Formats: sequence, structure tokens, C-alpha cells
Amino acid sequence: MTAADCTVFFLPGLGLDATAVVPVVQALDARFRVVAVELPGQGDTADAPDGSVDSQIDAALAVIAEQADGGPWMLCAHSMGGKVAAGIAARVRDGDAPVFGLVGVVLLAPSPPTPEPMPDAKRHQMLTWVEDGPVAEGDARTFVDDNVGAPLLTELQAAAVASVQAMSPVAWRRWLEQGSLEDIASSVGTLDLPCTVLAGGEDEALGAAVQPELLSDVYPRARFVPLAGAGHLLSFERPAEVARALTELWDEIVAHSAIVPPAWGLVIASPRTTRRVRSALARRALPDDPEYRPRVLSVEQLELLRSVADRLVPQPTEGRIDLAARVDADLAAGGGDGWRPVGGLTDDEAYRAGLDDLRTAWPDSADDQDAVIRAVIDGQGVPGGAIDGDDLRRWFEDLRVDVTREWLIHPASLARVGYDGFATGAEDVDFAGYRELGAGTRDDWEPSELGVAPAQQQEDAA
Repeated sequence: MTAADCTVFFLPGLGLDATAVVPVVQALDARFRVVAVELPGQGDTADAPDGSVDSQIDAALAVIAEQADGGPWMLCAHSMGGKVAAGIAARVRDGDAPVFGLVGVVLLAPSPPTPEPMPDAKRHQMLTWVEDGPVAEGDARTFVDDNVGAPLLTELQAAAVASVQAMSPVAWRRWLEQGSLEDIASSVGTLDLPCTVLAGGEDEALGAAVQPELLSDVYPRARFVPLAGAGHLLSFERPAEVARALTELWDEIVAHSAIVPPAWGLVIASPRTTRRVRSALARRALPDDPEYRPRVLSVEQLELLRSVADRLVPQPTEGRIDLAARVDADLAAGGGDGWRPVGGLTDDEAYRAGLDDLRTAWPDSADDQDAVIRAVIDGQGVPGGAIDGDDLRRWFEDLRVDVTREWLIHPASLARVGYDGFATGAEDVDFAGYRELGAGTRDDWEPSELGVAPAQQQEDAA
């Protein structure tokens, strides 16, 4: 990886620019590389072709695609940038953007995918500020003063006022008349990824009191953090809290996900990988939810399945994939291999019955657990179990396939075993297959970090 473990792409709010993230950067440690993505009309950035949110998303994704290093990245978006961030996350989820690696979002008083709840009088006042050109200094000061819970330090006040004055009046007007009123909720849908939402207690329109109602359905994994006494300009007002939110979310992501190597992320983002495959890999790479609640199994059955999965597919302490939760989610979505013995139980029923039977004899020690697994595989069943040994063996074959598949289809696992065949199906590139087919050879486009078998790793270490 690069010197930084994670890239943070920062999207400023209305009237702000790259200077808005400087106080946050100063509070972050060296694990983070921060890239400010100025939206059309902010700072020195040219206006977009039109005032649609899609145009802003296009512009932001162009910067992200250019700056992304293939490794994991997060979005940190303020106000207007929050709506744009939702659109970016949706496109990444759907494979529509030539980028890969989004693992979480931190939102600062974000505008929702639905129309922003701005009072009409406020909207009218702000439109009058650009009737004759850029926002004047006095109006810029009014904007900043109206959007903070307490006066900013002199240097921060000056930076905020200057950025408001520098914003294009065209972009300012377009957001108030079009972008803020646009509803992109249907295209965004549900964004099931780690999310922290910070909002001020003194923010009138997009504050802590309204954010759960605006965003809970969009970000089901969102954690809402109210900042008492803060207004709307959180990166200026509370940079330490913003930095803490980014750090804590990243620590949680690292603890609950297998990180995809940057070289592999670049291949997934490349034109060699089709939209459909990129979407599947983007979804699979998302960190597991530490608060996942089972949808098919009971809590006890899920915990037992986790214990079984640990014996079948050993994983490192860090970078673990919650295979059991993924099997449960797949069962809930109607997954499975599509067949079962005549008169046999459905997949859901078989899992519940099989785990309940296994639980009657599941020991505490790893060695004893392995002995039980061997007995089930041999068709001996479990002592005191209600299911015939042969039936239990057949069900356990399905379980073994399921947990192994959930591990192997994760892009970090594909990288570990050195499989990049997912990038050979594109039809809109000159040649999407392999040119070098000999053992130990690879094409120029293939990642240099190919997988190594555990036995080979041990030999190399010796």
C-alpha cells in the first residue's frame, strides 16, 4: 500500500472549497491521505454543463478516478456534498464508475438525496446575494455567521468568508434553484455501508434533530452523532470531532473487513472489468456489519455457524470476513445451489435443523470441534442428534461449500489466491483475454502481487 492506509475524498458544501478540510487534515494522523474534491463552481473549478446533481457527481468521480490509488477510500462530505456523495456511492455500488475501494462515508450535516429542507425565506435571501455577481463580502460574512454555533477563530473566519466569495454565482444559484431541490432517492436506493453522520445542535435546517429522519432509510448502518453547540460549518467549527469520526470509522472498517491490495483494486476499476463484475466485487468488498442481526438463523445458530466456519476456513485475526453472516444473508436473499434431495428440507430449514442438531454435541476446544466435524463428514452424525448421520453429512457438504464460496468470492481472497480471471470478460477493450499462458508468466496488466500458497509461504520464510 501507499504511505497512507486510506484515502479520504472530501466534498465541500455550498460556498466552501478545499480550505474547508485543512483544519481536519491537521487533526488526522499519517494513516490518511486527504484529497479535496472541489465541486463545479467551487474554488477555481469550472462550472458544470448544467445544474443537475448528476453533473456534480460526474465531476467528482472524474477527480476520484484520477486520484484513487486502488486502495481503500472513504468519502467525507459536507452539506451539498452529502447529496453528491450519495450519488457517488450508488454508482460505485452499481459498478457504473471506473473506481473501486469505497469502504465508508462520514457525512457532515449532509443534504439528503431527497429535496433539502431549506426554509423558503432563507433560500430567497441567499439567491439575492448573487443577483449582480459573486457574493459580496458582507453577505459572505452573514452566511458564515448564520451557519456557526459560535464565532470562528479569526483565521478560520477569514478562510470561510473568502471561499464563499470565490464560489461561482452560477453554481450558487443552480444549487439553490435546482440541485438542492432535486430528488435522487430512487437512483441512490439503500447504501449498506459503514456511515457516520455528524450534525450540529444549532443547525436550523440540517441539524442533529432532523438527520435520522432524513437518512436512516438511505444508510441503514448509519451512526448519528450530535454536536451540541455546533452549527452547520462543522469542518471549521469541530475539526477534531470530524477527524475522530474518520479515525473511529476507519478502525472499525479495518477490524471487520479484508482489505483488497491496491494493485488488485486498480484492475477491478479498469475497463477490463465489466460493470456487472465490478458491482459484484464492490458489494462483496464492503466491511461486514459488526451489529449484523441474522435474518434466517437465530442468534444462537449464527454464533454456532461462525464457530464452525472458523474451523473450516481459518482466517487471520485481522482482515476477517464474517462468513456466517454472509451465508445467512445469502439464504435470506434466496441463494443456494438451487437443488435438494426429493422431499428434503429447504435450505433455510436444513440450516436451522442441522445447526440445532450439531449444537447438541458442539464442544469448546478446537481439537474436539475438529473431531465432531470429521465424524459428521464421515456420516457418523452426532451423539444424541435427531438427524440421520447420512442426512447430516449431505447438509454439511452444502455448509462447507457455502462458507468456502463466501470466502473465495471476496476480492481480497481472489487476490490472495492470485485469480484475476474476473478481468477477462470486457467487450469494449481491444483484447480482454490472456496473451501469456505459460506457467509462471503473466500479462502486463495483471497485478504483480500474485497469490502464494501457504506451503510456499512457509518455504520462502525458511
